[in-house]
Amino acid sequence: MADTMRSAVIGSIPSPSFNSIDIGPLSLNIYGLMIAAGVIAGVWLFGRRLEQRHAGTSDDASSIAIWAVIAGVIGARLYHVATDWDRFANNYGDIPKLWEGGLGIPGGLLFGTAVGFYMARERGIAISTAATCAAPAVPLAQAIGRWGNYFNQELYGRATDLPWALQIDADHLVNDPATGESFLLGTTFHPTFLYESLWSFATVGLLLFIDRRWRPQGGSLFGLYIAMYGVGRFWVEGLRVDPADEIGPFRWNQWVALAAIAVGIGAYLVLRSRPDVEPPSKGEADENSDEPTADLDDTDLDEADVDDADLDEADPDRVSAGLADDELDVEDTR
Repeated sequence: MADTMRSAVIGSIPSPSFNSIDIGPLSLNIYGLMIAAGVIAGVWLFGRRLEQRHAGTSDDASSIAIWAVIAGVIGARLYHVATDWDRFANNYGDIPKLWEGGLGIPGGLLFGTAVGFYMARERGIAISTAATCAAPAVPLAQAIGRWGNYFNQELYGRATDLPWALQIDADHLVNDPATGESFLLGTTFHPTFLYESLWSFATVGLLLFIDRRWRPQGGSLFGLYIAMYGVGRFWVEGLRVDPADEIGPFRWNQWVALAAIAVGIGAYLVLRSRPDVEPPSKGEADENSDEPTADLDDTDLDEADVDDADLDEADPDRVSAGLADDELDVEDTR
């Protein structure tokens, strides 16, 4: 099959001739830039949705995202290292080289969402509201970040002669899993980075539509995102030819995708009937904060009256003066 792919395909996607941008002495890796661009877009959408619900601000979104992104990157890298341990077993120095690629989205989601929801709660934002606002923001970041794989020429799919097939240069060709031999130069492949990017963009649009049309409660919209991610990832993962552990008929990440589908659907069914816990608006908060103050002031006044009465009773001169006045009144009456 590889021999039939040797000729260039008309209309194919060319392999990029560079994967970094040099600005003076500074060299910027495009893989990292695409991830950063995705994060910025995701944080923007997250903050906008918080403001629309009067649940937080763009500053809240940025503060939450800082820790969520750090945790997500760590989790994504740990997942990749754990699932591709043969590559790092005798070369620990490659573990922190994020710029060379190798981030596992399942690990990033697990670590990033856990820390993100915790930070949202610390800022007074209900977890259910944060989950609903983040549901379309996360796939938006993924849709943009996936283009980093294109510039690294990695994680492509099986050989194909489709009009949108992807060209790969000689330095980035992997072995054909069917034959164990390297693909021949000129072979074109399924652009799985593009498939997953388009699927993620479609997920963003569908989640925004569902939220606007039906307003699912309790953070269940995030469950729908997890399920939709799992569906897309299962399909795309089945096309990829990069080395990966297999369990039975599926690659490891396909089993993880199936688990994501089950967890996402289960979360949606459980959470959809639970109402969101929205924080009070500023006006309501001000009114609520005034009421205890007024009660305290009235109480203080009452206590002051009691204190005055106690003083009157405790002052013998004032008591005597009162008795004398009473006697005068009696005499006058007589």
